[in-house]
Amino acid sequence: MTVLDEVPTEPTAVNDARGRVAELHEIREQVRRGPSDRATEAQKAKGKLTARERIDLLLDEGSFSEVEPLRRHRATGFGLEAKRPYTDGVITGWGTVHGRTVFVYAHDFRIFGGALGEAHATKIHKIMDMAISAGAPLVSLNDGAGARIQEGVSALAGYGGIFQRNTRASGVIPQISVMLGPCAGGAAYSPALTDFVFMVRETSQMFITGPDVVQAVTGEKISQNGLGGADVHSEVSGVSHFAYDDEQTCIEEVRYLLSLLPQNNRENPPPVESTDPADRRGDVLLDLVPADGNRSYDMRKVIEEIVDEGEYLEIHERWATNIIVALARLDGQVVGIVANQPASLAGVLDIEASEKAARFVQMCDAFNVPLVTLLDVPGFLPGVDQEHGGIIRHGAKLLYAYCNATVPRISLILRKAYGGAYIVMDSQSIGADLTYAWPTNEIAVMGAEGAANVIFRKQIAEADDPDATRARMVKEYKAELMHPYYAAERGLVDDVIDPAETREVLIRSLAMLRTKHADLPSRKHGNPPQ
Repeated sequence: MTVLDEVPTEPTAVNDARGRVAELHEIREQVRRGPSDRATEAQKAKGKLTARERIDLLLDEGSFSEVEPLRRHRATGFGLEAKRPYTDGVITGWGTVHGRTVFVYAHDFRIFGGALGEAHATKIHKIMDMAISAGAPLVSLNDGAGARIQEGVSALAGYGGIFQRNTRASGVIPQISVMLGPCAGGAAYSPALTDFVFMVRETSQMFITGPDVVQAVTGEKISQNGLGGADVHSEVSGVSHFAYDDEQTCIEEVRYLLSLLPQNNRENPPPVESTDPADRRGDVLLDLVPADGNRSYDMRKVIEEIVDEGEYLEIHERWATNIIVALARLDGQVVGIVANQPASLAGVLDIEASEKAARFVQMCDAFNVPLVTLLDVPGFLPGVDQEHGGIIRHGAKLLYAYCNATVPRISLILRKAYGGAYIVMDSQSIGADLTYAWPTNEIAVMGAEGAANVIFRKQIAEADDPDATRARMVKEYKAELMHPYYAAERGLVDDVIDPAETREVLIRSLAMLRTKHADLPSRKHGNPPQ
């Protein structure tokens, strides 16, 4: 816990209005400066910005309106009555990002180490309630040492109020957690309840039990960053959606993300004027994606060729890399893209990829973001670890998310679409509004080699030349059941399109679906697989 270097000046008795106004400005200046220059220098020495500097980076210049800057705690005992700083260690208020209202709270590590006490929590509760009522995004700039131990259970109750509001706001307003310092114990659950988590390398960590406790219980010795740093959570655990090297870049990317999201679940994402022609051909796609299903390629290059100006924001870029989820624009309209990544594990679906895509689909559906799914999937990843890890229930999460989504949904099959993974990746049979395919598509229960080995097992075994017989049967199976127009002939694909026309086809289709309305059965809520 950080000890305050200075105690705020207590108001003095002033009788005239001018004197009182002067006193007010003096107090406001004291609030703006913070506890002391020494505390600010200590913050800077850690390579961190102050809470107010962070708010200035996040919000449009001059737009911040602070709420309860003069709030002070009323706790006594353990010396607290002698240390009653203004703001009580958290700055709350609202401003604008790209001209749209955003609510924010920022822990001030210079005051009590940003630890949460009763007054501190009450301020956060209030700004969260205001964000929900106003229907505007909430951004938390987290840099706090957890519960204020001197205030006991009152501090813990404060966290409970935050969690309850996080849950109430879920799917109603976008919630973004920006981790700019330590976040330990129960405090880590608030970011976990929000839509997006940003972290900064070296300065931010998240864990339930710290390295000392881990070593005492398990004997494992590990650093704070090794246990819960930005790289760990963005590559291994999947807790963090984004990780950056510095606070300035991190907060600028938060602003970019906000530009792609609606204010709340009753609005659509904000459109922009696009300078990228809607009918721009993508002839390069014919060379980007090999017709041979066994050859790899980078799906990111396909996305870049299709979306406006080649710009997109990839989410969870370094976790479950066999699937890509991203926000982009098509003709100025925001879309969510889910795409298999053949350059990683051949694009198979596994436990982590299913979870990653399912959460993204749910987020897009909650905030009225149309979904475009790009398929090149050979199936689910086989293996004992996957089966014992619950690939059935985890894969069902993605299936549930797609089936439950009511936003416009378009799927495009580039190459392979095999087995249950084809069904799960927003096939027409689970409710995709439109399904397209390239002439290189292969839609089947399994690959031709595997199918031939099952169907023609006896003939192959009895043949004089099993290899030649197998090759002939594979060719026969492909010609009969896996030619590019088989699914289209049966109405399972709406059209087979020229890859170069993909962008134009998607834009026209999304424009038609913009007024889509879907009625769901009356229910309290579903019971998705866990």
